[in-house]
Amino acid sequence: MENTDFKDLYNSQDRLTLKIAEDSLNPRIDRVQEIIEYSREAGINKIGIANCTTFNKEADLLNTILSGAGFSVEKVNCKYGRVPFDDLVPGYKGITCNPAGQAKYLEDKGTELNIMMGLCLGHDMIFNARSKAPVTPLIVKDRKLKHNTLDIFNKET
Repeated sequence: MENTDFKDLYNSQDRLTLKIAEDSLNPRIDRVQEIIEYSREAGINKIGIANCTTFNKEADLLNTILSGAGFSVEKVNCKYGRVPFDDLVPGYKGITCNPAGQAKYLEDKGTELNIMMGLCLGHDMIFNARSKAPVTPLIVKDRKLKHNTLDIFNKET
């Protein structure tokens, strides 16, 4: 594929997303502030937070920050609906995470951008695939490295 062919991969909404991301880029701000600036530039008013229960405290704090910045926020953790695991995968016990339910909840609430916080591998894929609003990750779950995946690249091999 020639470089000139890549432009055909992007629709007008994709191009607008690229423009807004570039216009809100500021290397002196952190990721949360970058999301705020992007959202303002994009005219987003309602932001969703889909989090793992491990990150309830952080999701509450993010809710406070985003609300304080003037956004309407909807938050839903992974145990939403308290779905028995055996209902989805026979033979498994306990309450399963519900990433499709999280996506549906945020869709029903009319979110315009969703922030993903620490969903498990696989669950994040389902949430991303099912979310009607664009999704941006804030925290990636990495149990071994205490959610700081970049540390793997700082280790001597």
